Amino acid sequence: MSYLVLARKWRPQTFSDLVGQEHVSQTLKNAIDGGRVAHAFLFTGARGVGKTSSARILAKALNCESGLTVEPCNTCSTCLEITDGNSVDVFEIDGASNTGVDDIRELRDNIKYLPSRSRYKIFIIDEVHMLTTNAFNALLKTLEEPPPHVKFIFATTEPHKVPITILSRCQRFDFKRIALPRIVSRLRFIVDQEGVQVSDEALAVVARKGDGSMRDSLSTLDQVLAFCGNSVSDEDVAALLGVVDRRLIMEGCRSVLQADVKGALEIVAQVDSFGYSMRQFCQELIGQLRNISILKAVGEAGDLLELSDAEQGELKALGGQASVQDLQRHLAILLKAEAEMAHAGFPRLILEMALMKMATLAPAIPVQELLARLDALEKGGPLPPRSEAPRPSAPPAPRPVQHSAPAPQSAPPQQHAAPHRPAAAPVAAAPVAAAPQAPAAAPQAAPSAFNSGGDLWGGFVQAVKAKKPMLGGALEEVYPVRVAQGVLEIGCLQGSFQLTRLQDPEQVNELKSLAQGHFGVPTQIKVVALNGPPTDAAPTLSEKKSLEDAERRAHLRREAEEHPLVAAAVEMFDGEIAEVQELPQKELAKS
Repeated sequence: MSYLVLARKWRPQTFSDLVGQEHVSQTLKNAIDGGRVAHAFLFTGARGVGKTSSARILAKALNCESGLTVEPCNTCSTCLEITDGNSVDVFEIDGASNTGVDDIRELRDNIKYLPSRSRYKIFIIDEVHMLTTNAFNALLKTLEEPPPHVKFIFATTEPHKVPITILSRCQRFDFKRIALPRIVSRLRFIVDQEGVQVSDEALAVVARKGDGSMRDSLSTLDQVLAFCGNSVSDEDVAALLGVVDRRLIMEGCRSVLQADVKGALEIVAQVDSFGYSMRQFCQELIGQLRNISILKAVGEAGDLLELSDAEQGELKALGGQASVQDLQRHLAILLKAEAEMAHAGFPRLILEMALMKMATLAPAIPVQELLARLDALEKGGPLPPRSEAPRPSAPPAPRPVQHSAPAPQSAPPQQHAAPHRPAAAPVAAAPVAAAPQAPAAAPQAAPSAFNSGGDLWGGFVQAVKAKKPMLGGALEEVYPVRVAQGVLEIGCLQGSFQLTRLQDPEQVNELKSLAQGHFGVPTQIKVVALNGPPTDAAPTLSEKKSLEDAERRAHLRREAEEHPLVAAAVEMFDGEIAEVQELPQKELAKS
């Protein structure tokens, strides 16, 4: 005798056997009790949820030899023939194989005759959306006004492909995906009847594989029983179905939420060693974090989650370590990683980087708290306390905070005594201010005999730049070895472009003319070659300008770091000052 699979052996034979479709079975039973049975029905829904089974049960209820009944007897010849699919008055037609107009014409010719043995001729057309448009049009008139002894029952998984003219002539019943606990309960009943030893956890794995379909779940259970026999272990089920062990999923979530980077990477290594799909593991993590987020947001999930009470309790305890905002950010990271895995050749690396980022993610600060603290800063009152959020064990990456230097008007009183910032560049045709004290790394300062010569040299270079910009730019890169009235001794590094240019007789004559015009007396120009920066001469104007800029930036940074508003903002956002930029003079004047 051939083996009968569980999906056929335990197919629902009465309305009470239908699992998860009570809204359909109760409506049909009330219609039979009240004598309001329509002439055409349309059953829609996902695969394996009971559409065709309901059509057969309805056919038996209408044609049962014991009379119209909400629960067919399943013992009379009519019920048995319908169950076996060989009734002469109940026609099960495959819509995918009978799609043309000729098939519908044959059906219309058959409709005219009375049933042979039963009360009604019943036509069950499965996958009715596969009929062609012409076939649907040929059926319209018959469907709208059929003979009183005819009933139509259509079933489809894609109701949007059925013409609206057909839909309007049928009573439509939408079959739902069956909830996980209902499938597990039905599977438990079946395995108990079959004498199979299996845990509820293993049945839950089988039910999840069915994805809301009772038929798919029973087919999967058949596969498990063929592999394991009458004693089924959880490990065998996980290995056979290729699903990720739920314990790895829980440990992965726990490692991320507890900021355990090493633990998260070890979980990935275990997933890889077991041969599981990295993308599937990532999808399972997404589903589990979704469950935690929903439990965190609503407390009691009810029908929102297909979880047992024990699983919900465990996830609630795990979710207490993170806020809803942090969980949403974790989900965003995982969703991006899962999308990248679809096209990447190194999914393990992508998953590892995602888990590391999640484990080191700094907790989010609520926007309301930030606004309250900013408001307190503006009013000058005490800052409200920060909310206690879980902190990761690893230090978060610093977040740069760009800050512009505050205007002098907003500085506190003690800041007014600070030395004034030197100008960015000396003013043309005017003596430059004395250079600030150079740091230890700067070239050694010139001897006292050159103290007044520095102003002479700077003024002369600015005068040259006003008339000859390129020549003045070259003078900024040379060392003023000796600057005195009537004498200019210029030092250039050996092999430099400035040395080659200034040794040109035409350039020397031009410098003599410019010097005489600037100083008012004939001036001798002498260009000397240097093997290195001199220790007894002032730095070049370019070096001098760089030193001034460096000191000005250091001064601005000190001002920013000591400013109370900046310090409060750094503390509030848990950041650091990465860069300080000076506002242009126009913006300072406006502020």
